[in-house]
Amino acid sequence: MTSRTVDESLGATVFFKCENFQRTGAFKFRGAFNALSRLDAAARARGVIAFSSGNHAQAVALAARLLGIRATIVMPEDAPPTKLQATRGYGGHVVIYDRYREDREEIARRLAAESGASIIPPYDHPDVIAGQGTAAAELFEDVEALDSLFVSLGGGGLLSGSLLSAGALAPGCKVYGVEPAAGNDGQRSLRRGSIVRIEVPKTIADGAQTQCLGRHTFAIIRRGVADILTVADAELVDCMRLFADRLKMVVEPTGCLALAAVRGQGARLAGQRVGVIVSGGNVDAAQYGALLAGQGGFPLK
Repeated sequence: MTSRTVDESLGATVFFKCENFQRTGAFKFRGAFNALSRLDAAARARGVIAFSSGNHAQAVALAARLLGIRATIVMPEDAPPTKLQATRGYGGHVVIYDRYREDREEIARRLAAESGASIIPPYDHPDVIAGQGTAAAELFEDVEALDSLFVSLGGGGLLSGSLLSAGALAPGCKVYGVEPAAGNDGQRSLRRGSIVRIEVPKTIADGAQTQCLGRHTFAIIRRGVADILTVADAELVDCMRLFADRLKMVVEPTGCLALAAVRGQGARLAGQRVGVIVSGGNVDAAQYGALLAGQGGFPLK
């Protein structure tokens, strides 16, 4: 999609890759289906376990249903209700935890040890990364040359996959990762040259409330990213409103990270062809309305 309003405000040509229209409402279905489809028959019979704040959860649940695999999903108790409901609706068995007091990976490992199921992490897995990279690959195929590509950053699956696609299909394109300002572990990791782990960030971008990049994702990001930028929550709300008003579509806060960074770059992008990956649109209707009305909407502990 494109927006004349956005183009005129930047003096650039901006192309939106709208993963909010993807199955399960986010890019995560790409990586989940790719990873599950590569399991052998024995692994499929034992089932899979995933941990996620919502989008990966839904993606694994649906991919598992389509492939006839049993799925258990570890989700935080404060995940958006729509994401919890959708995950259960796709057939996933949901195990709830407190993201501020419990370790979701530890819970997943315990469940896997008990059942023999395969753990499908939300980002730090080669097959997941490869699947996520198809979003950028399709964008390059559709619009051809881009000068810059902006990608939301949580654990790094989408960004690292996008970097691999850019390297193969558009080596001249500069790729930027974008994090919420409250959760800039990726930016700090890039500056330090090693993975930085932080406390769970308090941000409305629930899909980017990760504490650190993965081993696989950081290696790819460190090697290829142009820079990692940050944006404030208020900028995300402004972009949610812009998407609703001008492009007539619902985008979740995390899905607004890339556009918020593009707007922040302003005149520095003048004359460029710019790609923006809109990572998802799964947001509770009441919270969405409250945010657009300036009433908050995401309870933060």
